[in-house]
Amino acid sequence: MNTYTRVSVTSNLQEAQNKVQQLYREGFEREHIYVLTHSAEGTDYVANYTGAEQITMAEEGVLTSIANLFRSRGDELRAKMRALGVPEVEAGRLESELDKGKILVLATPSTEVREYNGQDFQRTIL
Repeated sequence: MNTYTRVSVTSNLQEAQNKVQQLYREGFEREHIYVLTHSAEGTDYVANYTGAEQITMAEEGVLTSIANLFRSRGDELRAKMRALGVPEVEAGRLESELDKGKILVLATPSTEVREYNGQDFQRTIL
């Protein structure tokens, strides 16, 4: 059973789709597999293509969602990652990968998110 949030950095749409399918085969439920890109439109497109979810108010909480309306896109992306259990320092590093056009695939074990375990991070970039 998966007990920690898992995060993968992918370089393109096909890699993201493969990672989503792999996580599903490993036992993550589809409604707990998320994608994130630097733009909201990109995230919507990737989510539709891969069948993954987007991080919404249900995961973030009402206060974070409202605060995101007034944040920069970078701050909003980091807040979304933090809502899924990614530590602040790692969220900052991952946000810089999004700046480069990468796609994040995140999976949580359930609605009860535990702190991100760095050992579960899977790098797909060199």
